Amino acid sequence: MRKFRAVPWLMASVLALAGCANVQTPVADYIVIGMDEDSTGPGASYATIAGSTVRATIDKLNAEGGIAGKQVRLVVENDESSPTNTPSIIRKIVDQGASAIILATGSGSALQAKQVSRSTRIPTIAPIALTDAVANAPDNEYAYMVPNPLAQYAEVYCGAFEQQGKTRLGIVADSSPAISGILATLSPKLTECIEIVSTQKAAIDTADLTASVSRLLEYQPDVVLVASVGGNFELMAQNTLHRLAPGVQRFSLASIGNQPKSWALAQPGSLDGLVYMGSLAPDNPRTAELQDWLRTIKGPDYSVTAYDAQAYDSVMLIKRAIEIAGTHTDPELLNSAFQQIQEVPATFGQSALTLSLSPEQHIAPDSVCGLVLIEFGPNNQPTGPWPEYQPDCGNRKDRVGE
Repeated sequence: MRKFRAVPWLMASVLALAGCANVQTPVADYIVIGMDEDSTGPGASYATIAGSTVRATIDKLNAEGGIAGKQVRLVVENDESSPTNTPSIIRKIVDQGASAIILATGSGSALQAKQVSRSTRIPTIAPIALTDAVANAPDNEYAYMVPNPLAQYAEVYCGAFEQQGKTRLGIVADSSPAISGILATLSPKLTECIEIVSTQKAAIDTADLTASVSRLLEYQPDVVLVASVGGNFELMAQNTLHRLAPGVQRFSLASIGNQPKSWALAQPGSLDGLVYMGSLAPDNPRTAELQDWLRTIKGPDYSVTAYDAQAYDSVMLIKRAIEIAGTHTDPELLNSAFQQIQEVPATFGQSALTLSLSPEQHIAPDSVCGLVLIEFGPNNQPTGPWPEYQPDCGNRKDRVGE
C-alpha cells in the first residue's frame, strides 16, 4: 500500500449538496456517495471522527482520478442519531442521486435505514455500528456493516471473564438509543457465560453517576462493563468506578479507545487497568500507513482510531463494488457487486484480517481478528494489547454465520 499525500485544494471537491434539487436516480457523469453523519446528536463524538475520514478518503480518491475514472461527490445529512429521523434523512440522500450511502451514525439509527435502502435499492454500509441486526436479516438485502458484530464482542468478553474466573457482571450504561440497541443484543449473549447481577442506566447528559454506581455495587459484581457512546458519560463512569470500586476489573466498549482527546480529561489514574474492545493492532502495517496519511490531514500528532480505519475501509469497499459492477448507476448490479467482494485486507484489526461479503454474509470481517482487547496504564494512555487474554485469530471459523 503506497503512502498517501494530502492535496489540500481538492478538499473543496467533496461537496455537501443538501440544498440541491432532487436527482432521484444516480447520474452517469459523476458518482454521488451519501453519508448520514450524526454531527450534533449523542453519537457526534464518534460519528464525526468517521465522517472526517470519509471526506478525506474521497478527496484522496478524486486526486487519484476518482473511481473508474469518474469524480466522486459526497452529500451529507444529519439524523442526530435519532432513529425517528433516519428514514427521512436516507430518502433525502437518495433523492440527491446517491449510488451508495455511508451510515456514520448510531446503531439504532443505522437499523432504521434498512427498510429505506431496501425500498430504494440503494446499498448502505455502516462503518461504526455494532448491532448485528444492522446488516442481518430481515430486510438486509442492501445493508452492510464493516465492524465485527456484537455476537463476537460477547465471545471475546466471555473468554476474558472465564480466563479471569469472573462470575458476576455489573453494567453501567447510558440511555441513548444506540446503547439501548447494543445492550439488547449484547446482554443476552453475555448471560450465556456470566450472571448479570445488575444493569444501571442513566441519562447521557447526567451530571453525577455516584448514585448509579453505588446501586450497582450493592449487587457485588466482580467485574463491570461500561456501555456508552463515550464522551463525558464514559469519563464520569470510569472516574466514579475508580473512586468507589478501585479493585474491580473494568471493561468498556470501543468508544473510549477511539476518543483519544478525552483521555486527558479523565481524573489522574482513573483509566488505569481499564480494558476496552479495540480494533487496532500494532502488527497491522495498513493501520500504520493510514495513520501516516491521516497525520498529513489531521495534524502530526493525530492518533488513528478504529473509526478512522473502518470509515476508510467503508469507502474502499464502495469503490471495489463499483469497479466489480462496472457501473454506479444500476443499483441491482452494484448491490450484486458488493456481494462478490472477497478477502480485501482490512485497515483495522490484526494483520491477518480480511473483509468479504456475500449474499448470505453482510458483515464484512472474515474472522474475530478484527477485535483486540486493549488495556490502559496509570498515565491514562493505552499500553497495548491486554496480556491476560486475546481472541484466537488462527482461522476463519469465527466468521458470523459459518
